[in-house]
Amino acid sequence: MTDAHATPGGDGRHSAPLPPAGCAPSPTAAPSATSTTSPLAVSASAVTVQSATSPPMSAVAAVRAGLRADCGRCAGLCCVAPGFAASADFPISKPPGVPCRNLTAAFTCGVHGELRERGFHGCVAFDCLGAGQRITEHTFAGVDWRTRPDTATRMFDAFAVMRALHETLHHLAEALTRLAEPDTAERRTVPATGTARGAGPVLAEVRAVWALTLTLTDADADTLLAADLPALHRDANGALTAASALLRAGTRPPALAGDLVGARLAGADLRGADLTGRLLLGADLRGADLRRADLRGADLRGADLRGATLTDALFLTPSQLHAARGDAATAAPAAVPLPTHWLATPAAANPATGRRTRPAKPRPGAADGGGRTVARERGRGGRSRGR
Repeated sequence: MTDAHATPGGDGRHSAPLPPAGCAPSPTAAPSATSTTSPLAVSASAVTVQSATSPPMSAVAAVRAGLRADCGRCAGLCCVAPGFAASADFPISKPPGVPCRNLTAAFTCGVHGELRERGFHGCVAFDCLGAGQRITEHTFAGVDWRTRPDTATRMFDAFAVMRALHETLHHLAEALTRLAEPDTAERRTVPATGTARGAGPVLAEVRAVWALTLTLTDADADTLLAADLPALHRDANGALTAASALLRAGTRPPALAGDLVGARLAGADLRGADLTGRLLLGADLRGADLRRADLRGADLRGADLRGATLTDALFLTPSQLHAARGDAATAAPAAVPLPTHWLATPAAANPATGRRTRPAKPRPGAADGGGRTVARERGRGGRSRGR
């Protein structure tokens, strides 16, 4: 399958607009125009008005909250727009622009609960990050390709562009959030040019790309389709690479040369590793420590993440986790919950000790793997602990 766009800083493998995501189908029969109440729409207006200098973190958080697929508000775009070939990811072939045979009249997937069993692994892995409902409700104001066939081609092409923009926003929002943390402000990094750069200049670079990307998500279809995505991706790549270097400062990443497909990295210390765009298909990462590793655009299809620690990993997406294997002991960032079927998977044995790894406890106040919020409770000695 050919990618329609590329991930900023990666090789685009997880940006390919595969069919439907792991988002639950809604009984809603048809999408409606509700863009004025969309967290993304409201935040886009609020942030871009203030230029690229200082987006409030509350607005950044609201945008991040809006980068979640809601199939009940979409015209089934991921089930129609992309094409795919029969493979390990799909049991059937489908040309671009042709509805999947499993798409229902209500724009839902008729076999959503059986996707893995039926071999639609690409569908399970895909996440549009809210691009589907954004195109349906905002860009096309509730008009869909069934009732208005004349809009179909433009709608499908715009969906691919919006998906790219939303993934860029996903990474930029993380960069803005983490660069604003107190412990990052004092870090400095020396890029290839030899020029020292602190958090301030890097933040300014990220903010500029952020403002431009938000402006495009608010644009009409003609503007979206005319956007210079390669140029935007180059800018985003530069900003995110600088942010990554700053956020990984202080670690001693391992040198990982050559092909990592099927690599035996169980129990490996991969803290701070630069894995952007790397092929990790089928890699054994059981029990590996991936804290502060940059996973932007890394291909994790079939990678074994059981018991791995990714709590502080950089630029991880839901699609990457859904494409990999994991269990309840896999520790992921709070902003990227574990796939629900992982929570029912028994913990794998730790490669180093042979013992089963205990599931990692989420931080108090953070979302756990099921999307719930972990409450705070007082333990002995008056200290707060997660429950």
